[in-house]
Amino acid sequence: MKKLIYVFAFFLTFQVSAQSLKDRIIPNDPTKYRELTGVHAGAGKMGFTQLIGRTELSTNFLYLHAGKIEAKSGIGHHFHHSIEEMFVILDGEAEFTVNGKTSKIKAPAIVPCKMGDSHAIYNSTDKSLTWMNFAVSRTKGKTDAFDLGDTRVGATLDPVPTFVNGRLEKEKMKPNNPAYAGENVLYRRILGPEIFSTDWNHVDHVVIPAGSKGISRKLEGFEEVYYVTKGSGSIAMGGENGNIKAHDAFYGLLGESLTLSNSGTEDLELLVIGIAPSKQKGLAIQKPLVEPKSVALQMEFVVPAENAKAFEQMYYSIYVPAMTVQQGYLSSKLLRIFPETISKEIQAEQTSHNYQIMIEFDTEASRRKWVASDQHQIAWPAASGLATSFKWKGYEVMGDDDQK
Repeated sequence: MKKLIYVFAFFLTFQVSAQSLKDRIIPNDPTKYRELTGVHAGAGKMGFTQLIGRTELSTNFLYLHAGKIEAKSGIGHHFHHSIEEMFVILDGEAEFTVNGKTSKIKAPAIVPCKMGDSHAIYNSTDKSLTWMNFAVSRTKGKTDAFDLGDTRVGATLDPVPTFVNGRLEKEKMKPNNPAYAGENVLYRRILGPEIFSTDWNHVDHVVIPAGSKGISRKLEGFEEVYYVTKGSGSIAMGGENGNIKAHDAFYGLLGESLTLSNSGTEDLELLVIGIAPSKQKGLAIQKPLVEPKSVALQMEFVVPAENAKAFEQMYYSIYVPAMTVQQGYLSSKLLRIFPETISKEIQAEQTSHNYQIMIEFDTEASRRKWVASDQHQIAWPAASGLATSFKWKGYEVMGDDDQK
């Protein structure tokens, strides 16, 4: 797959097009549940609805499902190759299975189902329970499942779970955390990015007490899906305001800012799911720099058509090998201008040059040592000799997102 690299000489601002705030707040309404039986070859029946799907967020968030698992019912033993899930119960208790090991866990509880780990849930009690399922995919919009034909009814129970799990426990929360700054706001990170192999970044428990001024939050480097487990309040985002209550779900997109306030007489309690654009690759720089990370030189060449193939071969056979042995060398790119038809189609600026070589060194001192080296005395004539003209510009690198 070809990579398109755009070099901008100006600041580009953009705004994500998204649903209105009113449309983003989705109530978990039991009257809209569909009745399902034999889910993943499981026992009994359950009510089911989707609150948020794969198209609402720009990250690889896949879905938030919600419903009720009836008495003596569950989701059968199965696993996924391409997604990670997290089963949540808000009331009652259930038997959770991960990789064939089963334990009974009381609500409010969460159990992550890591990619490739088999999992199931069974309600062995005589009462229905409130259930949710968050999922993040490895590839946006893609999912899969393999059923094991195992209901887990009557499974042997381990007294202590042998798998990762967590509970929404207010007594373990702490105030005055900068992640959710606000008057008397309580916070606890239940699960962090190390738990997951997808871009799932965090699972947080947040409580905004009654009478609190609330919190302001900017989503920098991740998106979030929220579920109100208790209480009521209001949300402000993008110049819009909305009301939220227990069992509402909503979400925020990359770069957005939101304010959450408690407008009720009881605590406003939230389960917060964070998803990064690419946790594995990540942003090379997480926040604005005070000093440059490195330096870059942008060299522009006018190369006749008859020399184009030789110029490209020269980059790989001479220029790159000569730089890789230099102290402080970080990276380089060979850029060829778009064909004229595409340039016109996208209204690109017309330039006199048709090739660029961009090189990056840790410091300007290292780059100058490269220029003075014996290898440069070979590489530079090899490049410039194939061009009719050339020029260059120097830059200090103040940010990058090089996801090789």
